[in-house]
Amino acid sequence: MRRSKKRKQRNTNENLERWLLTYADLITLLLAFFIVMYSMSRVDAKKFGEMSEALHGVLKNGKSIINKNGESVANRGQGILRLGDLNVIQKKINEKFKTLGKNEEVQTEITERGLVVHIMESALFNEGSADLLSKTTEILDIVYDGIADRPNHIRVEGHTDDRKIKSLVYPSNWELSTARATSVVRYFIDNYSYPPDKLSALGYGEFRPIRPNNTIENRAKNRRVDIVILTMDLSLKEPSSQMYQYADTR
Repeated sequence: MRRSKKRKQRNTNENLERWLLTYADLITLLLAFFIVMYSMSRVDAKKFGEMSEALHGVLKNGKSIINKNGESVANRGQGILRLGDLNVIQKKINEKFKTLGKNEEVQTEITERGLVVHIMESALFNEGSADLLSKTTEILDIVYDGIADRPNHIRVEGHTDDRKIKSLVYPSNWELSTARATSVVRYFIDNYSYPPDKLSALGYGEFRPIRPNNTIENRAKNRRVDIVILTMDLSLKEPSSQMYQYADTR
């Protein structure tokens, strides 16, 4: 009986002391956690957040982090604009346009596609033309300052009103709207060497109005160029130029 009691007492003491091991492990894990958190705080918080967003987008969209050549493609998302970044850029662009007195000719909004900069025809072109006016430079330069060094894809979209156009240069509003979008794209490339694979030019003709085409004022608002800074998700869905670099199989 005495041996049984001693053995039972010894087992009880061992069981009571095991929680100390668990507690010690917990303290060690907490210490490691705070050391990691401190180390992360010493890194550029913006870059860390951008990479976090990029990885989130890669996982969400099911895209592989390694491409077919075995190279990492995670850097495609590095610096991708988040909603907060879009708000900052919008505020920056609006403030600069306000100093130029261009509030009527340039407007911005954040949509599900991203940050959209609406530039009226009068700020960029003469009626029926796709040649940029000389005064256009200050407007497009402000937009460039907002998108410079950003990896997001930029879509430039041309729009017209519903009045028909027929000329030797532009047989329809499709050609005119596309030519205007292309003129803006070329400006960014020619003047700032903006990466061409991060730009798209689209023409919608009269089929994407923002106002009914029933007054002179409304038609003027429909004749515009929209510069769209795409969101993270949409930018990651844009095909990479590497996808079209086929190896010579001859």
